[in-house]
Amino acid sequence: MLTHSSAELRSPTPSLLMRAIKWMVSRQTPVFPLDEAGFHAQMAGRKLPLDAPMPEGFRKRFIVEEREMLGHKVVTLHPKSGPQAQRPEWHMLYFHGGGFVKPMFKVHWPLVAAMVKRCGMSVTVPLYPVVPEAPYTAQDDLADAVWADLAARHDPSRIILNGDSAGGHMALALALRLIAAGGAQPGKLALFAPWLDLGLADPAIAAIEPHDVMLKIGTLRACGGLIAAGRAMDAPEVSPLYAPAAALAQLPPTRIWTGRHDLFIIDSRTFLARLVEAGVDARLYEYEAAPHVFMAILPTREAKDALGLLAEFVAS
Repeated sequence: MLTHSSAELRSPTPSLLMRAIKWMVSRQTPVFPLDEAGFHAQMAGRKLPLDAPMPEGFRKRFIVEEREMLGHKVVTLHPKSGPQAQRPEWHMLYFHGGGFVKPMFKVHWPLVAAMVKRCGMSVTVPLYPVVPEAPYTAQDDLADAVWADLAARHDPSRIILNGDSAGGHMALALALRLIAAGGAQPGKLALFAPWLDLGLADPAIAAIEPHDVMLKIGTLRACGGLIAAGRAMDAPEVSPLYAPAAALAQLPPTRIWTGRHDLFIIDSRTFLARLVEAGVDARLYEYEAAPHVFMAILPTREAKDALGLLAEFVAS
């Protein structure tokens, strides 16, 4: 149920295509193991996973800029009209999801392309190192470096931070670090199904678990513990859900998109209430029976609606 006036149910019933895709996903090998033991087994001694390569066709559809920062590739897709660094248009810094332990998925590239086309803006994507092969600090360091580089070449107030799942956490955590540092701030914050509490402490999440075809509580808690690396799970730098109100009050206008069959919907609602209480211009868009990061399922009615709202948010 909706618990706050700033939350909006955008899709009261799932589209037929969404139902079909969820059914297919439920019968495939899961991206993440279904329990804690499986997660630890998957992480132990694995080969370093590689980022899905950008489709070569993108070089015909976009102006592609590739750079290297701190030893990692950073890709920017510009509209064919050209880079926007010297113009007042918005520029997005986007962090892909994957629980901090998975590289760029194949499905992330079409999502990035869709955002460039739908919003008419450049999108920068850091291909960050993954845990446990790299420490979480390496992810933060790259995020900070990419922000600093982008902000030096583009008006910071015209940069929107975005990310899905763990990437949503990274975008929000970056915004909070910038607030703590007292430097230039992004102009807007967009979060796709963000992972806000790495410990999933809210007991209400258990009621969602039977409906989530991708995520399981035990697996995520094991993954969260790996990322926390001995830090308290409720420390704001580990779980942004617990950031102090004074810091939240300084966040820019924020929009959140989460499906109702996503474990993260509970914390999204809690975070929305905290943002609104802190005086932030914030809204949460919910989609009935939509799974985790449903906006990457581009042909669906739900994904089209989410990207349309993102475009409106950027243009407003």
